[in-house]
Amino acid sequence: MPEPRRYTRTHEWMAPSDTPEQWNVGITDFAQKEVTDVVFVELPKVGRQVPRGGEAAIIESVKAAFSIYAPVGGTIIGVNQELESDPGLLNRDPYGKGWIFRFRPDHSADVQSLMDGPAYETFLQEGGGHPEHG
Repeated sequence: MPEPRRYTRTHEWMAPSDTPEQWNVGITDFAQKEVTDVVFVELPKVGRQVPRGGEAAIIESVKAAFSIYAPVGGTIIGVNQELESDPGLLNRDPYGKGWIFRFRPDHSADVQSLMDGPAYETFLQEGGGHPEHG
């Protein structure tokens, strides 16, 4: 898994964007496999404040709708418009072009409290692999 990504127990990831203090957020490869074929993404509103664990976006697949949660508290500062016309990017490239929104954390130290790649792998191996989405 790419680093320096950080991961949540609800299978979201955060990775630094090309601008300091801004992070891209998406779902993990594990989550996209569980969700299966994504057919629609309800993107969050830019400028919205979201608390840690607050619902930030919704993805719909052929199976169901799933909430995407904010990994830490912060502000939505951008969204991936490509997902509106091509929601399947979430399945094809969950760690790249399939990012969902750009985020500015309230406290950058909060990001360090999330799991790193090895910790997330251990979490999955220990049975944390059932998405708490939805």
